[in-house]
Amino acid sequence: MSDDASGTAGQELKVDLVLEGGGVKGIGLLGAVLTLSEAGYSFPRVAGTSAGAIVASLVAAYQKAGRDLHELREVMDTVDYSQFARSPTLERMTGRLGQSVELLLHEGAHSGDYLAGWLGPVLAQVGVVTFGDLAIAPEADPGSSLAPYQRYSLVVHTSDVSRHALVRLPWDYPQYSRKPDEQRVADAVRASMSIPFYFQPVHMETGAGKVTWVDGGLLSNFPITVFDRTDGLDPRWPTWGVKLSALPQPKPDVPVKSALGIAVNSLETLTGDWNRYHLQEEGVSQRTIYVDTAGMSATDFHLGPQDRSRLFSSGQEAARQFLARVHHTP
Repeated sequence: MSDDASGTAGQELKVDLVLEGGGVKGIGLLGAVLTLSEAGYSFPRVAGTSAGAIVASLVAAYQKAGRDLHELREVMDTVDYSQFARSPTLERMTGRLGQSVELLLHEGAHSGDYLAGWLGPVLAQVGVVTFGDLAIAPEADPGSSLAPYQRYSLVVHTSDVSRHALVRLPWDYPQYSRKPDEQRVADAVRASMSIPFYFQPVHMETGAGKVTWVDGGLLSNFPITVFDRTDGLDPRWPTWGVKLSALPQPKPDVPVKSALGIAVNSLETLTGDWNRYHLQEEGVSQRTIYVDTAGMSATDFHLGPQDRSRLFSSGQEAARQFLARVHHTP
């Protein structure tokens, strides 16, 4: 299998994909993915965090079903983003006071249930309910360096704040006394997008009690190395990532002086590019598509059609520029 991303005549173009989290900005991820698909690429394995996990699950499911990935544009248009931020009755009655009470009582201002209620049926329509539906048979993936328990076309990242660990689903379900093939994909994605304090976390029963899962972005918002080979051999095909931000540019250094500022910046550091230096050393920028989402907030759940279209177009353009560079075309 060629390692050249451009391929040669008669070769199937393959790349594994890793999709960054970014809330409502996830439509930009789909724009990039569909542009890669139009260029002839398929995606044997897809990983994601938060919004990246939503798009990754849809891509993996539609590919498994042999469906045209362009159908996903219409599927994403059915999302009612305002439902993500739908306020509980208490908050609607009492405003910010109610929101504070919901946060204290339920560990998050919003339930996040809309995601599972929307995504589950969408996946089921194409025959995907559990991770067993996305398992890869050994004979279908010859030459892989991944262990047998890692042979799935989808990997969803979440953060376990009870055990202080990054959780890769379905790979790590056995650590929680769960059989990976039996676990619902929509439930894993729901856990992955549980932005701390904004959405209520997911409490997972284990053989030893309960653990609490929140947004995977807390520990790995862009898990670009998840599919990298571990045996020292050259990759059979590339792994490309899609980030919902422009290529990092140098900025003036500014100290953080207040206690509140340190608290806020600490959370932003956890959910941001905290490992950017390490990844730059590994040449990650060379295999990353940067989608410019300037001016867009991850939690702007009242995003209008025009903004959605702009995000989608940004993803398309970013992928076109990336392919031009990879294929050395003008």
